[in-house]
Amino acid sequence: MGSSVSKAAFGATTDEPMEPKPEHLSDLIQYINETNRSVEHLVDVLLKKTGSGNWVVVFKVLVTVHHLMVHGNERFIQHLASRDSLFTLHNFLDKSVVEGYSMSIFIRRYSRYLNEKSLAYRTMAFDITKTKSGLDDMMRTMKTTDLLSTIIVIQTQFGALLNCNANPEELTNGIVHAAFMLLFKDSLRLFAVYNVGILNLLGKYFDMKKNQCQDTLDIYIKFRGRTTKWMQFLKVAEQVGVDKNHIPYITQTPYSLIEAMKQHLDSLEEENDPFPPNSLLHALHTSISNRRVVKVSPNRAQFADHTPAEARWQDGPIIANNLHDPFSSIGGRLIFEDIPINKFDMKGHQSSGMDIADEIDWHLSFSTYRSAFWNPIRSSPASYMVTFVIYYYLTFSF
Repeated sequence: MGSSVSKAAFGATTDEPMEPKPEHLSDLIQYINETNRSVEHLVDVLLKKTGSGNWVVVFKVLVTVHHLMVHGNERFIQHLASRDSLFTLHNFLDKSVVEGYSMSIFIRRYSRYLNEKSLAYRTMAFDITKTKSGLDDMMRTMKTTDLLSTIIVIQTQFGALLNCNANPEELTNGIVHAAFMLLFKDSLRLFAVYNVGILNLLGKYFDMKKNQCQDTLDIYIKFRGRTTKWMQFLKVAEQVGVDKNHIPYITQTPYSLIEAMKQHLDSLEEENDPFPPNSLLHALHTSISNRRVVKVSPNRAQFADHTPAEARWQDGPIIANNLHDPFSSIGGRLIFEDIPINKFDMKGHQSSGMDIADEIDWHLSFSTYRSAFWNPIRSSPASYMVTFVIYYYLTFSF
């Protein structure tokens, strides 16, 4: 069997300038799914091929490894994570052909992402991009210190992925296109988890210690920056043929949220009242009083009688460029409703349209933020529209 798996590995990584053939990838997946087979032997064969100076061979090794990470038995990525080093291609350069220069740049960045993906597995003991609702549930109950460290791991992997972005003109062959599609699907899953983590972190912000507030602020600023880069990544995906209905619509949060977080941090620096000062109410109310409150729910039946204000997701498969890699159905829609919040209403607002039974639902805890923002303020009773728009919500079916 060792010779047959070597044959499949060699077949998937030939010097033909085309993506790995589906039959070779299928043979390799079948091999690693059999528990009595040596994953180490397969990895050794593939890594040895990265010693080639031919960009086609090396690039096809990376695509093959990524494909096996996503679709193969977990034993494969477990073994990759157990190695002291994986890909050492930071100096790779193929000067033999003109195309080698541009492809070498992508290879260096792509290999770094796969290294980060492997390292994230070593740190967290699971593949973030293959989780279902379990990680969401876990992150809901995480202590602040654990949540911060988990988000940093996700943030690092997501940043490495975004560095692989390319212009549509650079996706000139089947190999780089196959790599881009694998990255695209990883990005959807990564951002969904990343977004949940940020929601949870913001929900804890006004109960944090000063150093945790500073870490959270830094993480959130990077989150905004990465989201902007991801929006560009999604534009490229659309331009190279991904159906618009499979690409989420993303909106930025108002910058005043960062200003509010900074003001709260400043108040802790001064060792005054740990709650935001009156100017925080003014900053938030002035900048976002005309915005709408975002409520999100994975229950699609609830959306039958609504028309979303910004975007709607459609269901359907995405095929990864002849890799016979159907993308699992993705659902996720936003419903916008105006919900006035009375600062003297201590019972807490309940989202009437939120179905939480046996489903994952995520929305900002308005009562948490209200108790942090409103209680210290002494002014006449009034209702204010307070909005925290945190991008979008995705649900995945695997």
